[in-house]
Amino acid sequence: MKTETRKDEIIKTAAKLFKEKGYSAVTMRDLASAMGMKAASLYNHIKSKQQILNEIIITLAEEFTSGLRQIQQSEKSNIKKIEEVVKLHVKIASQNPYGMASLNNDWMHLEEKLDYYLELRSNYEEELREIIAEGVKKGEIIDENIEIMLFSILTTLRSLYLWIPKKEYRNPEKLSQQLSTVLIQGINKN
Repeated sequence: MKTETRKDEIIKTAAKLFKEKGYSAVTMRDLASAMGMKAASLYNHIKSKQQILNEIIITLAEEFTSGLRQIQQSEKSNIKKIEEVVKLHVKIASQNPYGMASLNNDWMHLEEKLDYYLELRSNYEEELREIIAEGVKKGEIIDENIEIMLFSILTTLRSLYLWIPKKEYRNPEKLSQQLSTVLIQGINKN
């Protein structure tokens, strides 16, 4: 496990502030105050607030992309792949709820990395759509509107960062299993 650097601490603190106040409302002075340092000292570790946002969002987006690519390339059934996607989201949201807030709420503030982020996001959605479509084709998944299934799954998974800290979920594996059950099997008792 890598040792956390001062830059890592700054990025974590910024992500927390961005979640609490919103990216636009946070100043470098706010961040310096939260870090217990002078604003000028921040620039020894980072170039700008925009750099911090880029690091938070792009790092998470690339982590999701890499994780989904591994899942998609596996030999598992499409249902198992969706279960793995749920695990991926629970893991990342549990480890970084503040960063997930930026990913979901502040991405539009990206400047030079906005197109790259939108490409990652679009590709992620397309790869998940392909898993669902392949599951429908193979008879593993009901033949319903794929876009509604994709929307339902992603909406739930993208909002985990709001829910996990409030529930103080200590067992990500159990949460992944329960979410998979509800998202894949539904709530119908029959």
